[in-house]
Amino acid sequence: MRKLLGTRNLLFLLALCVVPLSMPGASFGQIGVGISVHVGPPALPVYTQPPCPQDGFLWTPGYWAYGPAGYYWVPGVWVAPPRVGLLWTPGYWGFAGGAYGWHAGYWGPHVGFYGGINYGFGYGGVGFGGGRWDGGHFAYNTAVVNVNRTVIRNVYVDRTVIRENGRHESFNGRGGVVARPTADDQRWSHEEHVQPTSNQVAHEQNFRDDHNALASVNHGRPQTAAMNRVNEREFDQQGRIGSGVRSGELTPRETSHLESREANIHNEVHNDRQANGGRLTPSERHQVNRQQNGTSRAIDRDKHNERTDSHPNGGGNHPAHEEKHGGR
Repeated sequence: MRKLLGTRNLLFLLALCVVPLSMPGASFGQIGVGISVHVGPPALPVYTQPPCPQDGFLWTPGYWAYGPAGYYWVPGVWVAPPRVGLLWTPGYWGFAGGAYGWHAGYWGPHVGFYGGINYGFGYGGVGFGGGRWDGGHFAYNTAVVNVNRTVIRNVYVDRTVIRENGRHESFNGRGGVVARPTADDQRWSHEEHVQPTSNQVAHEQNFRDDHNALASVNHGRPQTAAMNRVNEREFDQQGRIGSGVRSGELTPRETSHLESREANIHNEVHNDRQANGGRLTPSERHQVNRQQNGTSRAIDRDKHNERTDSHPNGGGNHPAHEEKHGGR
């Protein structure tokens, strides 16, 4: 979402606004004042939330961003907050004055107004029910978020926060969600807010460059809908390969080739992390993302060519993403 800083101050003010503006859906890094988007974003896709990879990580929902080639999907992902005690308020699209404008997401002590959009996984349109800070630790509500309880033990269950949504609207305003900020939202808009982290900015930029993320290419059904952490797409790629095997769209030879590509990327990431104290350098992250983009294209190509395996149940396509948590 946004960029520049005369620009950063402007973005901060935009994030606090509760009335949709005629601004473009730019990214964390950039926003073009005076430019309007006159076509609304696609509906939100339905997808499976990957398990939280590390204690203390928080879920940031996927969203449609806007770039030179149109809308593109930025996958939902688990990220580390800037500091203990902060929560993520998602960005949202608002329709007003004949145009769609993007309102920046931000970190803060409370989850504020995000257009009434039901992003799922605790973001049911108002507030956040996916967890809470408990002292210096985050407690996860396993009624709506996916965690591995053998790794993360600070959990609880509260099903009252589940919100059903059959339409999956992606914007606030006429034709979408009709919602206004509550008194709490207005009060929290005056709290100190923190910009998206560098990981979040890099995450969006990665998919800005991914041809398959474009709505014009995926027709509102992104191939990579969610990830367990920034720059690691193994969860989603493996799910897509598995779906192709079950549906018969991938032959054994195609499956073996794709699995080999994924294994090579995994080993490369593992070795790079070991060499850099558990982290990837910016150039290594860029290289991994390019390789995963190539694998994504290969999966799509192999699943849609004429070579198929007969499916034991008669073939047929199966949805690659189903939301198993979050109550949408």
